[in-house]
Amino acid sequence: MDKRFHQLHHEGLLILTNVADATGARIVEQLGCKAVATSSAAVAWAHGYADGNALPLDRLVSTVESIARVISVPLTVDVEAGYSDDLARVAQVIEAVIAAGAVGINIEDGASPPELLVRKIEVARRVADQRNVKLFINARTDVYLKGLVPAEDRVAETLKRAALYQAAGADGLFAAGVSAEYEIAALCQGTTLPVNVLGLASLPSPEALKALGVRRLSAGSGIAEFLYGAMAGLAKGFLETGKLDSSHLKALTYGEVNALLKTAGNA
Repeated sequence: MDKRFHQLHHEGLLILTNVADATGARIVEQLGCKAVATSSAAVAWAHGYADGNALPLDRLVSTVESIARVISVPLTVDVEAGYSDDLARVAQVIEAVIAAGAVGINIEDGASPPELLVRKIEVARRVADQRNVKLFINARTDVYLKGLVPAEDRVAETLKRAALYQAAGADGLFAAGVSAEYEIAALCQGTTLPVNVLGLASLPSPEALKALGVRRLSAGSGIAEFLYGAMAGLAKGFLETGKLDSSHLKALTYGEVNALLKTAGNA
């Protein structure tokens, strides 16, 4: 299963419709997804926690185990920033998700120095090697998503980080937030890592992405945001009229969902 997941990044464009739970995983597998990916935000929200390294490890592990139990395709798990900056703790997280059934992970740099993610990737690779698992480590850089450098420097900074992460043992580069065709092309040409992009509304079509060299397209938390928006719309209508009216559904934004849980005393 682990080798198969690696192969999927070299067979065209791998489209991942990120899920929060086992039922969602079964749905997307039935729809033809070649692999299942979790959304860290969606998993955290489903357990009542805000996104941002707040989810307890036992909740993450139970989710991974439940998903792995019901699917027959590879599973990759978003572990945010490893849920810690302590490398021993990061090792425990990686060990736990592999034991629970994951053959891939996303791990991100966020606003931290890239050297910290380098060390986390090295830890993840060492843990996976000890378990004899060919773990696909997808290194997410937030250069675009969090605007870490001026716009004109984003391609160069992303490629600089890609080289660092690849040398540390990363198998893929997740340039979350990039959407301009010329920047996507520059990233794909500037690294030998399979490039992953986030499914923003402004993104080129899947066919165009494939032509540009992109190898992975992720929905991120977008599906969960719409589901929570649909729930809110249905609940509001039912409270007001006693009927379920789905004609005016709209998504909640990532910020709206995350804010609900940040104020719930568990962020």
